[in-house]
This record gives sequence, C-alpha cells and structure tokens, in this order.
Amino acid sequence: MSVLENLFDSQDLPVSDRVEAWHDITASALIPNEFSIDRAAEFRASLQAVDLGGAQVTALTYASMTSRRTPQLIRQSDPEMYAVGLILRGEQVILQDRCEAPLGVGDLVVYSTSHPYQAVVEAPQGTAASVVVQIPRAMVPLSSNRVDRMLAARMSGREGVGGLLAGFLTHLATDTSLYRPADGQRLGGVLIDLITAWLAHHIDASDQTPAETRQHMQFLEIQDFIRRHLGDVELSPATVAAAHHISLRTLHRLFGSHAHGATIAFYIRRQRLTRARRDLADPRLSARPVHAIAARWGFLRPADFTRAFRTQYGITPSDYRYQIDDFETGTQN
Repeated sequence: MSVLENLFDSQDLPVSDRVEAWHDITASALIPNEFSIDRAAEFRASLQAVDLGGAQVTALTYASMTSRRTPQLIRQSDPEMYAVGLILRGEQVILQDRCEAPLGVGDLVVYSTSHPYQAVVEAPQGTAASVVVQIPRAMVPLSSNRVDRMLAARMSGREGVGGLLAGFLTHLATDTSLYRPADGQRLGGVLIDLITAWLAHHIDASDQTPAETRQHMQFLEIQDFIRRHLGDVELSPATVAAAHHISLRTLHRLFGSHAHGATIAFYIRRQRLTRARRDLADPRLSARPVHAIAARWGFLRPADFTRAFRTQYGITPSDYRYQIDDFETGTQN
C-alpha cells in the first residue's frame, strides 16, 4: 500500500456538488466543521488520508475558505483529540481560546477538537496545502492543562524538534513508495513519539515524556545528524557520540534497540552508498568522475568505494553508471 489513500478530488465531481462533498469528506476523515466559501463555483480541493495506529494523517489542498468548529458541533460529537497542522503552501490563521496563530509555509500549530476554533485560509493564486495529524489526547503522555496553553500558537517547523516533525509529515504527504500494512503501526509509533517530544520541548515537560519516547527521539535526531554530515570524512561512531554528548556504548545500545539490528557504522556506510548511487544515476552529473562522487559522500579512496559499492549492489560504480546510461539511451531511442 502507499502511505496515503486518495479519498477526494473536487475535479472528479460536478461544480455544483463540490462544496457539499467537501463538507462530507472532511467530517468523515477529520472532524465536523462549518464552512464559508465565497466563490463556490471556483472551489477546488483534494484530500488524502491514512490511519497509522491511532494517528490519523490527512494531506489536504483547498481554495480560500473559512472553517469553524462551533460549540454545537462539539456537543454533538467530541472525540477529544489534538490536531497538529503543518502548512505546506499558502497562508492560514487559526483562532482558538482567544489566541491567534498567523501561519505560513513551514509553520506548525496544535489545536484541540474539544474547544471551538476558526481557521481562515487565504490562497488567492490557487490552492493552499497542509498536513493535519489528529491523535487522541489519551495517547499524549503530557498534562492536558499544559498542552492547552500552546493551542493556536505559531511554532516553527524549520529547525530542531519541529524540523524533524515537519520533515516526517512532509515525507508522509509526498512519498509514493509502497508499504506493508504492518509498517503503518510502526510509522504511527514514530509519529506519536515525535509529536510528544515536540510538545514537551515547547512546554518544557521532558521529564513527563516516557523514557522510551525520549530514546526514540534521540535516535531520530542522531539519524538526522548523520544524514546532514555524510560528506564529512571525519564522520564516525565516535564523532556522532561526541556531538550528542553520549558514550560510544550508549550510542551502540541506542542503535541496537532502534535500528532493527543495523550498527551505526553500517548505517553510515549504507546512507553514503545510497547517496552515491543516486548521483551516479543522475544524468545532470554524468560528466562528474566517479572518484569525485565518491569523495562527495566521504569515500576518499576510490578502491574502498568500489569495493563497498560492489559488495552492496553486486556491480562496480562505473558499470552501474554505464548500465544506467545504456538504459536511458535505449529509452530515448
């Protein structure tokens, strides 16, 4: 299965049916809301969703509009969930509990289905886009009173824990790879841990976060650090441990618990080889020598790179590049 399932596209419906259909699909996939749409005849929207072990992930595009969750709707049905939103395109404003969050691309926000709110979307040049995660409050091991103080507050998704969360959500929204059903539970666990760590970071409540969640978060931060430093020839288990102020023993234990048996040295080598193989297959880099691509990803000795590449992929880097070139030439012909 792919991560997200296509549930709605306004272009599949007659213009006269689009707004009502949007109201119905958002009530089902998200939460019931009231909508005000000025130019209904021009309304465009799409919705993709998946349930990841209790975390409902929805990727949406939509034209300018205003949505409201009213006290009456809350009385009719309240699943008691937090909603975390990431803005991918356009501008929005979330208002809840006398707070107002003006949001742009890359911003994160949390709001509650148990409190009235209003969302105003401005997309004058087309459609806005966002990813929304809904998780039951009971799945967030933090004080609800403290989390509620963060409702409708603009938070950055460009750095730190917020950057990790935003990157994960963006990947879920854009990835077209196929996954096994069992992967959904694992992805859901990662997502809930990320959201918990992100909330705890902003309310300074890391002491309330379960130890397993903190360890998983540290593992994700280390993975992110490694990916950002693959070209550094000094990158090694020792430098990774030093950068995160932990011992080598703790680092190896962390990978043993969270990397499905892979060692950190294997992970670094595999990531470097993956990046190098991608560059070898890139026609824009066809004039770049193999040894230069190897050096870009931390392999200073061409012989070491060739040996590692052949061991991993069963072919030398040069033969792999020729194979890709022959395939591209045949396709064009």
